[in-house]
Amino acid sequence: METTLRGVGVSHGVAIGEVRHMGTAVLEPPAKQIPAEDAEREQGRARKAVEAVAADLTARGNLAGGEAQAVLEAQAMMAQDPELLVDVDRRIAVGSTAERAVYDAFAAYRELLANAGEYLAGRVADLDDVRNRIVARLLGVPMPGVPDSDEPYVLVARDLAPADTALLDPTLVLGFVTEEGGPTSHSAILARALGVPAVVALPGASELAEGTLIAVDGSTGEVFVNPDEEKKAQLEAAAAERKAALAASTGPGATADGHKVPLLANIGGPADVAAAVEAGAEGVGLFRTEFLFLDDSKNAPSEEKQFTAYRQVLEAFPEGRVVVRVLDAGADKPLDFLTPADEPNPALGVRGLRTLLDHPEVLRTQLTALAKAAEGLPVYLEVMAPMVADRADARAFAQACREAGLRAKFGAMVEIPSAALRARSVLQEVEFLSLGTNDLAQYTFAADRQVGAVSRLQDPWQPALLDLVALSAEAAKAEGKSCGVCGEAASDPLLACVLTGLGVTSLSMGAASIPYVRASLAKATLAQCERAAAAARAADSAEDARAAAQAVLSGE
Repeated sequence: METTLRGVGVSHGVAIGEVRHMGTAVLEPPAKQIPAEDAEREQGRARKAVEAVAADLTARGNLAGGEAQAVLEAQAMMAQDPELLVDVDRRIAVGSTAERAVYDAFAAYRELLANAGEYLAGRVADLDDVRNRIVARLLGVPMPGVPDSDEPYVLVARDLAPADTALLDPTLVLGFVTEEGGPTSHSAILARALGVPAVVALPGASELAEGTLIAVDGSTGEVFVNPDEEKKAQLEAAAAERKAALAASTGPGATADGHKVPLLANIGGPADVAAAVEAGAEGVGLFRTEFLFLDDSKNAPSEEKQFTAYRQVLEAFPEGRVVVRVLDAGADKPLDFLTPADEPNPALGVRGLRTLLDHPEVLRTQLTALAKAAEGLPVYLEVMAPMVADRADARAFAQACREAGLRAKFGAMVEIPSAALRARSVLQEVEFLSLGTNDLAQYTFAADRQVGAVSRLQDPWQPALLDLVALSAEAAKAEGKSCGVCGEAASDPLLACVLTGLGVTSLSMGAASIPYVRASLAKATLAQCERAAAAARAADSAEDARAAAQAVLSGE
C-alpha cells in the first residue's frame, strides 16, 4: 500500500528505485588491557591507521574536486589533529589497545564539540565518520559506506558523511534519503553539485526496509513508499516536463516580461569554474576563498599562491561579474593561526570579518593579491566581507580595501539580523549587499544549519527570513545600490521567483541549480513574482508561505 513521507527536498529531480541502506557503523571495540611492552607497537599501529585514513580522505577529495575536495581535506586535518593523537598515545600508554584508544579519544573530543555551541556541534557527524574509518582499519573490517550493488538503487542512511557523498556514482545511486541533516548540510550541498535527487531530515528513513520500492521527489521533499503505477507515471511525467523546460531555457536570467535577474555561481576555487561556465553562469556571486586557507591551518597562504588562484577564476569570466568573499574563518572553519581555541560559543564569537580586523595583515595580503590578480582584466570585480554587523564593520572593511589599492566594488554580506535591520546605514559605507541566507536563518532562529532536529527553522521559506530579505532589498533600492542572494535559498526555483519579487537584484547558487532557476524565472512575470512574494510574507509558516507562492505562480 502506498504511503507518503515528507522531509526536506534539497536537490531537484525524481528518483524511483529500491532501497539500499548505508553500511553499518563500526562496532565499539572491546575494552581490554595490553601489557606495557606492547604500548609502543600499538601506538605505531594507531599512527599508521590515522595516516592511512587521512591519505584516503585527501585522495577522495582530489578525485571529487570542487567543494567536496575542501570538505574532505578538512576531515583529513581532523583525523590528524595533534591534540587527538596525543590523547590516543596517552591512552595506549596506560593499557588501551590502539582501536579502543582511538574510540575513547574521539568520544572525548566529540563531547567537547557537542558542547561547544551549535555551529561546532554540527561537525560531530564528520568526526564520527573519521573515527569509524580509523577503527575499521585497525580492526581489519570493511569501511562503513556506500553498499556494493550492480543495479541502480536509492541510498538510505541516518546521515551521509562527506567522504561517501563526494564519490557517489550517479549511474548507480539514483537518489538518496537521510533521516538527519538539513538543507544546508555538507551532504545537501554536495548532492546538488552532483545533480542527484535528495531528501534529508525525513523521520523514520532508517526504518525503510531493504529492497522497498520508493519514489523520491527532491523538489518537494516527498518520498512515496510502494508507489503504484499511476503515481510513478505522474512523477516521471513531472520530471520530464521539468527537463524539457530546462532544455528550452537558455541565455541570461530574466522573468517572462524581460526583467533581468543575473544568475551567478557559487564556487570554492578554480576547480569549480568549468561547471559554472557550462551551466551558463553570468559570473560568480560567491567565491569562497577560505578553501585556499584550509590546506594548512597553521599558516596563511602566500600572496603569490592567492594571486594564482584568483587570477584563474577572474580570467574565466571576461567582462563578467566576480564577487569574492574574503576569508570567512572561525566557528566550523577554525584556523590555528587565526581563531581562538577557547571560545565558549565560536558561532557567536570572533569569526568572519571580526577575525580579519583582529589580524589586519592577513586581510591586507588577501586584498593585495586580489588587486594584482585583477590588473589588466576586463572583469567586474566585487569584494565583500562576511559577518558584517553594522556600519562600523562596513566602514572598517571599505577602508582596508582602499588602503590595499583595490579597484573594485566593496560590499557587505547580510548574515546577521542587525545588518538587515540597519541596511541603509551599512550602505553608506559599501556599494552592495549580498544575503547569505544560510547564516541569516541560523542567527535569526537560533537554529544550527547542521542539526536535522531544527531544520524547519533553517527553511528559507520562513516568513521572518523573507521579511529580512525584503528589508535589505528595499534599503538597497532606496540607495540606488544592488542586493543579491548567495545563500542556498537562491537554488530553489520557486523561491527564486519570490526573491525576485522581494526586490533582490541577482541570484547566486551551485552551478547545477542554474538551469532550473533560469527556467522557473522565464515562466513568471515580475508582477507575478511580486504577488507571490507578498503572499509568502503574509503566511505564518514556511509550508504555508511556499503553498501561497505556488498558488500565485501557478495561477490557482
